[in-house]
Order: sequence, then C-alpha cells, then structure tokens
Amino acid sequence: MSNRKYYLTTPIYYVNAAPHIGHAYTTIAAETIARLKRMQGYDVVLTSGTDEHGTKVERAAKAKGKTPKEYADIISADFQSTWKKLELQIDRFQRTTNENHARIVNELFERCLANGYIYKGTYTGLYAVVSEAFVNDAKPGDLDPETGKPYEEVTEENYFFKLSAFTERLLEYYEANPNFIRPDFRKNEVVAFVKQGLVDLSITRTSITWGIPVNHDPKHVFYVWFDALTTYMSAVDGEGRWPADLHLIGKEILRFHAVFWPAFLMAAGWELPKEVFAHGWLLFENDKMSKTRGNIVRPAPISETMGVDALRYFLLREIVFGQDGSFSFDALVGRYNSDLANGLGNLASRTLSMIQQYRGGVVPDAECDAAIGEAVTGGTAAALDAYEKFEFSRALEAIWNIISVVDKFIVERAPWKLAKDPHAQRKLDETLLTSAEALRVVTALVSPALPHAAQAIWRQLGFNEPVAALRTDALAWGSALAGQKIAEIKGVFPRLDLKPTVEKMQELEIVEKNRQAEMMGVPKTAEVAAAPVYIDIDDFTRVDLRVGQVKSAEPVKGADKLLHLKVDIGEAEPRTIVAGIALAYKPEQLIGRKVVIVANLAPRKLRGITSQGMIVAASLEGGAPVLAAFLEDVPVGARLK
Repeated sequence: MSNRKYYLTTPIYYVNAAPHIGHAYTTIAAETIARLKRMQGYDVVLTSGTDEHGTKVERAAKAKGKTPKEYADIISADFQSTWKKLELQIDRFQRTTNENHARIVNELFERCLANGYIYKGTYTGLYAVVSEAFVNDAKPGDLDPETGKPYEEVTEENYFFKLSAFTERLLEYYEANPNFIRPDFRKNEVVAFVKQGLVDLSITRTSITWGIPVNHDPKHVFYVWFDALTTYMSAVDGEGRWPADLHLIGKEILRFHAVFWPAFLMAAGWELPKEVFAHGWLLFENDKMSKTRGNIVRPAPISETMGVDALRYFLLREIVFGQDGSFSFDALVGRYNSDLANGLGNLASRTLSMIQQYRGGVVPDAECDAAIGEAVTGGTAAALDAYEKFEFSRALEAIWNIISVVDKFIVERAPWKLAKDPHAQRKLDETLLTSAEALRVVTALVSPALPHAAQAIWRQLGFNEPVAALRTDALAWGSALAGQKIAEIKGVFPRLDLKPTVEKMQELEIVEKNRQAEMMGVPKTAEVAAAPVYIDIDDFTRVDLRVGQVKSAEPVKGADKLLHLKVDIGEAEPRTIVAGIALAYKPEQLIGRKVVIVANLAPRKLRGITSQGMIVAASLEGGAPVLAAFLEDVPVGARLK
C-alpha cells in the first residue's frame, strides 16, 4: 500500500429528503476523483454520510408517527442503498448519530471553549424552520418563503462561537493559501462576504432535544453546522487521515465550509482541510430542481435503463464542473448515442472485431504508427492535466479527440481492403496493433470516469488484472500488446432509440417517486393526481376578482423573486401587492399593464410590506409565472364573473 494518503469527502447529506440526481452528481464526481488518485498511486479514502439532527428532522418524524432516529434510519439507509445501486465505492459512510461522532463534536467544543472562543448568551429572533437559521433581516409577521407561514419568534439560551474574531485571520489564510477555495470566482465571493465583517454564531439550542448533548452543559444540544461539519473528522477518527485533502460540495453550502469550518478548526488549534471545491447546481431543463417544483430527478431509473456509466458520462461531460449545468432526458440519450455508442463503443467493437476476423483474435506483432502515437501521447497529457484540475468535461473531450483521431486513421487505412491484398499484410498488422494500443490507452484513461465500461473493454482486450489496479505509468504509449489473445467480444454501449428510452426512464421515475413517497410516509404521485376536487358556484362567487392596472413596480430589498406593486383597482387609493414574479418580469415591463387581482384576500406581510391582495398568474411546468391578461380593453375595477 502507498505511503501517500489522499482523503476526500462528499457533503454530509441532510435527511430531509431522499437521494436524487443532485446528490448523485456530487458523489459521482468525488468517486471519479478517488479513482484518479488511486491511479496516481495514492492510498485513498472517500467519505460520505448523513446529517440527521435538527428541528426539521424532529418535526418530520413526528408528522409521520416516528421517532427522529427511526426516520433518520430510513433516509440514511436509502442513501447507502442508492450509492450501491450506482456501484459507487464509498470507503466510509458516517452518520451524525454514530457514537464516536458525538465524542469528536464535544472534543471540538471543549477545545474552542478552553481557548476562549465560546461563550454563553441569549438570543431572541425570528427563526426559519426549513433552513434552521435565525433570519436577521426579517420583521414580525413576515412569511418564510419556504413554508408560506410566519417566521417563529424564538428566545433561548445559546452557546455562541466568536466568529467575529476570525475576520482578519480568515482573510490572511485565504491570501496565503490561494487554492484553499476553488474555483477562483467562488473564492472571490467568500472573500467579499468575510470582508463585510463576521458576526458571532449560535452553536447550541435548548429549544430542541434531537441533537448531540453538550457534555459541558447537557440541557444544550449542538446546532446543525457545529455538529455536521465535524463528521469529516469523526468518519476517519483514529486513522491518521486528517486533514482532508478535499471537501467537495455544492455552492449553496460554501459559506459553511469556507468560513465557519476553518474558523472552528482555527479556534480549536486543529489542522484545516487543504481544499474546498464548490460546484454549481444541476438544473432540470434550466430550472433548479426542488421538491416544491416537483421536478426532482432520481438516479436509479437512469442507471436501470441506460447503465451506470451513461449517467456518469453525461454528468461529467455535459457540465463544466464548478458551474451550473442543465439536465434533460433527451440530452442524456443524445449524448449517450453520439459519444458512447458511436464513439468509445464503436472504436472498441470495430478494433476487436477486426483483430478477431483478420488475425484469429491475436493482436499482431508490428510497429505502431508514430503519428497516432504522438496524438495519443498528447491527448493523454491533456486529459490528465484536466483531470487534476477537476475539469472533467475537458478531460473527456481530450479523450474523445483521441477516439476521433483513431477512427479517422482506421477509415483512411481501410483494413477491410488491406485484408484482401496479400502484399499489404504488414500494413494491416500495423493498423490493427496501432488501433488496439490506442484503445488500451483510451480505456485506461477513461476508467476513472467510466469504470464499468472500461473494465468490460479491458477484459475483452485480454487483460486479467482489473483496470482499477492500473497506475498512470500504464498510460504510456507503446506497451507490448503484440501476441495478446483477446477475449469474447461484447458491445458495451448499444445504440438506444430516443422515445422508448425516455418513456421507460419516466415510467421508472414515477415508480421510484412512489417508492420514496411510501418510504417517507407521504402520498404517492398517482394518488395526488387521481381525482379532481370540485367546488360549487357559491364557493366561486366568494372570490372577488378585479381588473387592475399596475401604476408602479419595484424590487423588494433582499428578495430575488418578489416585486412591490401599486395596482389601481378602481378604489380611492391603489392597492399594495407583493408578487413573486420578479424572475419572469422586469418592473418596467409591468407599468400600465392590466392584470387580474384577488381583491378580498386577507392582508399579509411579506418582507415587512403588507400585501393587500394577490395577482393571478398561470404556473407553467418550468416554474415561470405568466400573468393573466385580456384581449379586449377592460375598465379598471371591473369584476370577473
């Protein structure tokens, strides 16, 4: 075993939802890095796990008639089974409910306390249950956009961490360690945030019981981030693996990993992780996936229909790692056919079939083509460089450039013609050996990203050792394949028809959603849409719908989706209405526009503004609202009947 250790982590996934393709995206990327590092000769450990404490879990469990631990057990087990279905090699799976984790969290607390960075105090504020955080800029009566309910006012005794003491230390650390946060534009965001000045952070709660007790003061339990982040250490407790070489995370939790976590470790006098890399969101047809939009995609239906490597390839090739990327079933099948079936799969099939047909399944002894050797060597260097920078799309592009060069070489050499010419047999041998050697290098090079297909091709090339055991020196051009007997040939990426493949994935998606719904104790998809709910005419006439004209519109401070409108509905004064349409309409587009208003809706406060009605809009599948409008001129204040 290598003395060089490499320790990397996925996020510790919260058990408020079953695993979906966004979780799979991060985990597949991390596992690809782990395979690459093993190829480079490192002794690698990859950790994943589940974050299981907090108010949301406590309330969700109660609503389903379960204890928090029973509820967490179900979701955590589903994460583990999903990674097994995707054949992901996770070396350590740590749960925040594991006993050794509680010990490490308390050790971190005691060190920070002894070093003067923790104190006891009280805090009163408005609390958002979904995000498990006090909302500093909210006002009494404001609604939580995640739940539609008012924020809860909470007063309780807390232990606070002196985050404010680390503003300059963190900035100095970022400056001295430029690769601590990647990509660079994410680092710039963090630096700008820290430069504004940091405020002390509550790290315990007394208002809940579902959490790790503070040994120093048992009526307190640890708050989510002080608890969850420490999982990266407890997962490898006693193994000599810390500090982590890499935390791989989504951009939405960067602040916690790049500000809170290093400050906690600095306060304790413990080593910091070497790098935090934040990737972008995976969007479904250009819209963020979320439970409320109902557009979450599960990975199992894709892997069951197209194979594990089809999903891996799409996520790593289609999306520039670090930026947001879009997912659609059509694009997935299109990328599969163009790159995997017509590219790697075709190169493997035609090369091995020709060796079988023209040389009885034995790779001939000849000289490799020098020009192809140079192209493969250059492409290999480019791919390895991109892999090292986590530029997976560029790495795979470099590999597929090699495939394209070799395909062109085969077409130009036309071995099917050479086979008929008795004077061209040496040239045929050179063509077959060159193609086989290129396929060998490509297979090894692509193995971190496509381990299962690579292993299948590797066996067909006649190798007995697993492709996962290869080291980077095996990528050198010119290794002796001559005389090697190839194995039985089987296609690795058969072409797929678009429509039936997408339909099958969508059918399995419903099955998987219903399985997860049953697991979590919520209504199934089919049951939700089963029967319409009818109202009578009296119910309808109670709704006062009026024609209104927008007089003014402006953004609501601190709310990306909200606009503050003044709407004339024929009364003495225009109505104030707060509408969640800012992502679809610019304020200047609305001035003078006639809209439909629910005029007898009870007033409610949104971001400190009292909204006196609701604007009527259609909610499209993509989530964008479209305002109701009129073809003819209708007077302001007219009632809809």
